[in-house]
Amino acid sequence: MRVAAFVTAVLCTVIVTAAATARATLVSPAFYQSVLDEESAYDRLYDQVLVDPGTAPVTRGLLARLPVPEAVITSNLKLVLPPETARELTHEQIEAVVGYLNGDRDTLTLNVDLRPVLANLNDLAHTYFGDLVSSVQQKKEPDFAAFSTDLNTALHELVAGRVPKALPALPLSGTQAATATERVLLVVPEKQREALRADVEVALGSGDVATALATVAPVAVSEHTREAAARLRAVAGGYDWNVTRTLDSSGEDLPALHRVRAYTSTGLGLVEALGAALLVAALACLWVTGPASAGRKSMLLGWSLAAGGLLTALLAVLARLISGGRVMSPPTGGAPSIRRLVDDLQHTAFDDMTAAALATALVPLAAGSLLVGAGWFLQVRPHLSVPSSRLRLLAVGTSAVVLAGLVLVPLAASPSAPRRCQGSAELCDRPYDEVAYLTSHNAMSTTVDQFIGPLQDPGITAQLDDGVRGLQLDTYRWESPDQITARLADSDFSPEQRTLITAAVNKVNPPRDGLWLCHAVCRAGAIQLVPSLREIGDWMRDHPTEVVTLIVQDAISAEDTAKAFEQAGLTDLVRTPDPDPDRAWPTLGEMIDSGRRLVVFAEQADGPAAWYRNFYRYGMETPFAFRSPGEMSCVPHRGGTGKRLFLLNHFITNSGGSRIDAGEVNARRYVLDRVHRCERERGRPVNFVAVDYTTIGDARGAVDTLNSER
Repeated sequence: MRVAAFVTAVLCTVIVTAAATARATLVSPAFYQSVLDEESAYDRLYDQVLVDPGTAPVTRGLLARLPVPEAVITSNLKLVLPPETARELTHEQIEAVVGYLNGDRDTLTLNVDLRPVLANLNDLAHTYFGDLVSSVQQKKEPDFAAFSTDLNTALHELVAGRVPKALPALPLSGTQAATATERVLLVVPEKQREALRADVEVALGSGDVATALATVAPVAVSEHTREAAARLRAVAGGYDWNVTRTLDSSGEDLPALHRVRAYTSTGLGLVEALGAALLVAALACLWVTGPASAGRKSMLLGWSLAAGGLLTALLAVLARLISGGRVMSPPTGGAPSIRRLVDDLQHTAFDDMTAAALATALVPLAAGSLLVGAGWFLQVRPHLSVPSSRLRLLAVGTSAVVLAGLVLVPLAASPSAPRRCQGSAELCDRPYDEVAYLTSHNAMSTTVDQFIGPLQDPGITAQLDDGVRGLQLDTYRWESPDQITARLADSDFSPEQRTLITAAVNKVNPPRDGLWLCHAVCRAGAIQLVPSLREIGDWMRDHPTEVVTLIVQDAISAEDTAKAFEQAGLTDLVRTPDPDPDRAWPTLGEMIDSGRRLVVFAEQADGPAAWYRNFYRYGMETPFAFRSPGEMSCVPHRGGTGKRLFLLNHFITNSGGSRIDAGEVNARRYVLDRVHRCERERGRPVNFVAVDYTTIGDARGAVDTLNSER
């Protein structure tokens, strides 16, 4: 009887702890959310899966069907659906599934709330079209709700064939009107174009844009278009997308979840309750049938609980070893990034589950140990004859030994750290022009700062934290209407047309004062220059052993640049290069010791500040207008050849930065192969490896390898 009760107590302890582990993991939304967050799954979808060469053919095939360049979509994807929004939407689905499995929900309904995505679009619209809307409305602050209503009204008027008010008039020449007519008629079914051509061309020729649009709109917006819009509204369901309904209509009704629910919603609770009841009964039986001594009874109960906890821990470790941390094998074929992500998620889930099982098993193990200890003390206490004074002396001596160990062992185990420069002790004696630096191309054009078509994802400080040591920055003044319309000087627009366009631009988008970091057009994204420079200086002071280089595409004067550096408080950090470009550079250690460890180059200017030198006096580069990886070459470009510094432009530009191509060209092996090839051709080590999307691929790993090779 006593043996049966002991075995029952051990087994029931295993059952109760296993059920508690399952409740804390398998049927807990927080468990799945934690696993996804631990593996940075949402960032990896953008930085690894989307850009994996294995997925590129599929991704490009899908994007090719859209009337928008691939780079425009992929570069802006994080603006519309950032990882934080993807996490929020995914967590909602996890809670729905787990709630259904737990029995908290009678039906499984996966419903994606589209409002966060729409809110991101709305924020972008407010950021980039606020000036335009407020100018059209002639108000200080834009009223987007009223603007949307007015726009909808105008569109309905056009579709009805009526001419809306307030559309601009822009007289066109005969050639311009004919060209514009061809473009407008592209939205009309081909068989109906000839019937509308004359009316549209006459209207455009007289500058009557409203009549031209009202002529084609009723035909362009066909019943087919209306039906497609209705279907889109039905699928989206307003602000919600019912994924369950979509899965049901496709024939996939998630049968596995429905089968498992019978066990998770009621079976788990029953097993846990039954196991707990049997455990109490077994422990009571052990107490009643156990030895007469209370100490021995306590020890018997303790051994049963401790054995159950220990057995649970052993089973958890054994399950982890046998499974290899996998529930299923990663999908064969396809993209390696998907296989890695699935594998990593499984391993992390298994590791976390094992840790939870061990933590749960610790409860009965600790409780059992205490009971065993208490029973032992009850057994031996009558036989103790040690004086209390000796016990106190023993306690003091033990405390002193432990304290000495805590103080002396860390000191003995921690020798003084070697001096490090740029994160490496080996680089301190390396000249500046013999070190490789990870460089972010257009470092200010970031997703986090909501640039349209960003070329980097994290902000400048985060880039520095991630190992970037070269920043390519574009300095601008906010473009004036005259500067915008000056681009029309070589076009076919007449002086009258250019005057009309200039007036329109001046009205809807007045320039902003100050100095800015922009990418070509400040209205597509801009951050202020001086605060950004101050941010760089703050980071450098927090990291006193780092050397940073700025390569400035300067569209502002050198004098304004020098003032900006003074206002940002960087004059104590900037380094003045030797006037002789052929002279050897100091070592990184010497630059760090001097405090002058911020090197600033310009693409256009050369002074007058002594520290502000033209890059191409000191350095050379490769071309930068590559539209595909196969076009990348090492031929000389600006700066010619034979310079001490070497800038490798290592990015693809095709209607914008190519996030997908970055997955290929930023791979460590790809970077190293091109660097080695260019170094052989030029006879100088590459210093600045300039890439788009530094968080994609492993360009940093390639740079570290280069520095270890030299």
